Amino acid sequence: MEPTINFCSSCGAPVSFRVPDGDSLPRHVCDRCGVIHYRNPKLVVGSLPVWEDRVLLCRRAIEPRYGKWTLPAGFMENGETLADAAARETLEEACARVALDGLYTVISVPHISQVHAVFRARLLDLDFAPGIETLEVALFREEDIPWQEIAFRTIAMTLRHFFEDRRQGGFGFHSSAIEGSPPPPART
Repeated sequence: MEPTINFCSSCGAPVSFRVPDGDSLPRHVCDRCGVIHYRNPKLVVGSLPVWEDRVLLCRRAIEPRYGKWTLPAGFMENGETLADAAARETLEEACARVALDGLYTVISVPHISQVHAVFRARLLDLDFAPGIETLEVALFREEDIPWQEIAFRTIAMTLRHFFEDRRQGGFGFHSSAIEGSPPPPART
């Protein structure tokens, strides 16, 4: 959950949590200049890099879930496309170059205000290494995936879809949600 907004980033005055004119949801609104401070979900974007029958996983060197395995992914930056973000995160976390094969999973995680988007990807070569946020990277066959050590449910879901689709002989697009406990109500 994000911290409560107390002051306007435009003029520094206090803000109120209320429904602004012309809107239907409560927002943080500046009491002085009227700026509405919208808070929207964050996009986590990554790739599922494949080499032959193996997928590339990264062992996290940062919190949350330090030491657990994940696909190369992270927060999308302003000015990027989804594909740009997936390729950048793969390069940053695994020092790996990939060709993206298309958007594969989109998983909403509303209780933490995130949407996770993962592209299927092909490794262009085996020249990969841990990035600054990664302890190690490795290629795994399905039977070798450390399922109990996967960092996030969205990643486990994406990997399960991938291996099942591969068994079925075709890759579809998967969209779903992970429900969890809702965050506590915002303070006013």
